[in-house]
Amino acid sequence: MTLRIHDSATQTVRDFAPLQQGKVGIYVCGLTVQSEPHVGHVRSAVNFDVLRRWLSARGNEVTFIRNITDIDDKILVKSAEQGRPWYNLAYDMARELTRAYADLNVLPPTYEPAATGHIPEMIELIAELVDKGHAYVAADGSGDVYFDVRSWPSYGELTHQAIDDMEAAEDADPRGKRDPRDFALWKGAKEGEPDTAKWPAPWGRGRPGWHIECSAMAGKYLGAAFDIHGGGVDLRFPHHENEQAQSRASGRPFASYWMHNAWITTAGEKMSKSLGNSLIVPEVLNRVRGVELRYYMVAAHYRSHVEFSFEALDEAAAAFQRIERFIARFPDATGELPEKFAAAMDDDLGTPAAVAVIHDLVREGNTKVSSGDEDAAAAIAGQVRAMLGVLGLDPADFADTATGNDDALNAAMQHVLKARADARAEKNWAEADQIRDEMAAAGVSIEDTPDGQRWSIEGGA
Repeated sequence: MTLRIHDSATQTVRDFAPLQQGKVGIYVCGLTVQSEPHVGHVRSAVNFDVLRRWLSARGNEVTFIRNITDIDDKILVKSAEQGRPWYNLAYDMARELTRAYADLNVLPPTYEPAATGHIPEMIELIAELVDKGHAYVAADGSGDVYFDVRSWPSYGELTHQAIDDMEAAEDADPRGKRDPRDFALWKGAKEGEPDTAKWPAPWGRGRPGWHIECSAMAGKYLGAAFDIHGGGVDLRFPHHENEQAQSRASGRPFASYWMHNAWITTAGEKMSKSLGNSLIVPEVLNRVRGVELRYYMVAAHYRSHVEFSFEALDEAAAAFQRIERFIARFPDATGELPEKFAAAMDDDLGTPAAVAVIHDLVREGNTKVSSGDEDAAAAIAGQVRAMLGVLGLDPADFADTATGNDDALNAAMQHVLKARADARAEKNWAEADQIRDEMAAAGVSIEDTPDGQRWSIEGGA
């Protein structure tokens, strides 16, 4: 089988051929750490974590780089509003982001470079562009340096736009620009900005523009040419368009494939920080477990927009619990990946079809259990666990958060009890009994009392 992925540059699904057999380099744009991460923020990390896991499962050695933007206009503004140093805000929010990734079982990257740690590489790349005539120092004395979009005939090739059809780059005062579309590579120091946010450069003290950061960091850790560049679809323009232009104008081939995940939306709009705290990852995890939130994201195709609702999240949690109850019967089961699952994953990471394979096998496994064929059911459970591992959904990987403390265990059991109560309310006695029996097999006793359902760990105090 050949892995096929959607390449945003060509807007086609095409065969994936790594630059070096058996080795894959991936660069994913991380977040600007200005505030707590919400559900929409972490979708990209989950989606590209699945890509990484699948490439590894196919026998590749994956170098996975995901950056952190820890210096930016938004960080400076927000830190000033809060009356704290910008680096303190960035550091705190980076820690929150790391916790969110861990809660969702996102593997740590091979390396996670921060923009502020790579200023020399950025200055070097900007100097190359100036020397080649693709960048210029603003004539207004601001110390700004801009990429000259009209000097690069291929500008716009990633998003298939003509320069004259593009909007102006709103990243700096346009008075120093030759063309409104020219974008900032370096931002000269401005009055009122903290001295700690200024670095020495040939054009004067200042700080890097957003786009040059990723080009410099990708080049340092993956080389001039690498396999896949990923990120959210909202980054295609201007960020990724500008990354590609400045990198290739400097003589670096840059990414061979571009992959973009779609948004999680609310009321049809991109999820944003203006929605308040209800969708901050820790708040959502007060309602569902990390494995259930991850399942909710993985069950949708990475290029499909997801309209978020707590009702849909609860349904996803219940669906995952059915899988979980089945494999809990066979904690030591191991198995190989089914061909249908592999075919789905090779088809542009077709996780909806892959998840459907899991549910089909769980139904088959439950039928085997009902008929008393425990050996056949155990073999199926091994296959299910192997598939969950590829998707980052193996419950064992979430043991610390799912069963490591009483609050998390109680929250998980509330979902189980609700599913059983719903089945009883619908007079689906078979489903209610199955949930009770499956939990008993996993060591949890559920008892019906005049005051409602009660649960306990069998053999516990």
